[in-house]
Amino acid sequence: MLLEIEGLASHYGRIQALDGVNLAIGEGELVALVGANGAGKTTLLRCVSGVQPVSAGRILFDGADITRASSHRRVALGISQVPEGRQMFGPLSVEDNLRLGAFRRKGPNIADDLERMYVRFPILKEKRHLPAGTLSGGQQQMLAICRALMSHPRLLLLDEPSMGLAPLLVSEIFDTIKLLKEQKTTLFLVEQNAHAALGVADRGYVLETGAMVLTDTGPALLTNDRVREAYLGI
Repeated sequence: MLLEIEGLASHYGRIQALDGVNLAIGEGELVALVGANGAGKTTLLRCVSGVQPVSAGRILFDGADITRASSHRRVALGISQVPEGRQMFGPLSVEDNLRLGAFRRKGPNIADDLERMYVRFPILKEKRHLPAGTLSGGQQQMLAICRALMSHPRLLLLDEPSMGLAPLLVSEIFDTIKLLKEQKTTLFLVEQNAHAALGVADRGYVLETGAMVLTDTGPALLTNDRVREAYLGI
């Protein structure tokens, strides 16, 4: 297992956001986490990336305990997050945003990686000198994913990548996720669009009010009556 979460709890003041969460992601897997608004999905990602304190339990990455490791240490180990809402550096150019994704790296191969991102999303090359804040929501999401990939992550955390996007753009984003999966990138996908997320996932977890209530393969969860009623509207 590349990522193991054991008995994890986290609080915002006196409010408990996560309660005894257990989760594991194998190298090369795409694992999806689904749940309603306020279930604690983003909090869990923030705990993994090191920007949300852990109250109890532990997080193991490639066998090493990183529960108390700083966020920049986790980036150095290979954990990169595409945050909810994209979080662009709006005044900076598209290319500068991409280069910031590789800020811990050195060497001439950064230029090669930039070109690979531009091949994947030609619109980013076309607009590479424009401020990132001028891009559409879908283009910003593409940029956010590419910025994270510039760090050469061993684990990519995706927080609500389809949020606020038109259906055609959602399809394009999930095509990119499928491509990353085919390339054996290890992915932890948090997504309210349960049907799309579980449709591409090797395994899935269902989080309700801070606790894990279900886990199974993606296809099995898609046919689970409880999931179908609560998250798929069926």
